[in-house]
Amino acid sequence: MSKARIIRIVRMTFHPENVSQFESIFKKNEKAISEQPGCCHVELVIDLNHPLVRATVSRWDSEESLNAYRKSELFGKVWPSTKQLFSQAPEVVTYINLN
Repeated sequence: MSKARIIRIVRMTFHPENVSQFESIFKKNEKAISEQPGCCHVELVIDLNHPLVRATVSRWDSEESLNAYRKSELFGKVWPSTKQLFSQAPEVVTYINLN
């Protein structure tokens, strides 16, 4: 697989009763997301100081690959079911790997 150039971090805050449901959604779809064309890696992390905050960190070979995933049928299923669990708007940042 080619070297990741794009790093996408989506920081999400959940209602307490929805955290485990989100984690189940992620676990169920993690492999399919990681197999998307251009995806080099995807992981779920927990904020050390905020137990209701999770973030996905994904690495992509290009912005085009990331955008293609965002237009995919898979994203169209995962994102709507995820965003209904939020207690506040997500924070999304995209970085370019300079190395």
